[in-house]
Amino acid sequence: MWYDGYYWGMSPVWWIVWFILLIWIFAIPYDIPGQRRRREDALEILKRRFARGEITEEEYEQKKAFLLRH
Repeated sequence: MWYDGYYWGMSPVWWIVWFILLIWIFAIPYDIPGQRRRREDALEILKRRFARGEITEEEYEQKKAFLLRH
């Protein structure tokens, strides 16, 4: 369906713009409202558990040392 040099009503420039826009929306790992959140690493989870009081300081230090070794 070619109409006067345009494919489905859009020039190739607009196809590129839409393609870049879709990549930006779905592939950027940053915290943008309404977007996917990046995965937390184990050290961040450990820090949060220690801050909430779920684990003791000794447990925190042991697990932190283990995570930093591996």
